[in-house]
Amino acid sequence: MQSRSRRGNCYGNAHAESFWSRLKTELLDGSFHDLSEARLEINHYSDYYNAERRRSVLSYLAPNHFETYFHLESQLYAA
Repeated sequence: MQSRSRRGNCYGNAHAESFWSRLKTELLDGSFHDLSEARLEINHYSDYYNAERRRSVLSYLAPNHFETYFHLESQLYAA
């Protein structure tokens, strides 16, 4: 896949490539009965990937948990 930015810019495809790679290895094994089932499963996986899948860059927390932790920590230090 072609990058969408010039060299040195941060608008590359790394996030999209990571998502598609994980989708292919974790979900797509060719076991769908029809297109509607595939769409439903991919939608569920997308929701899981974006909100609940743990990320190493976030200290192995899910984005939802990391955001909650971040807000709690910032409130403690603001007080």
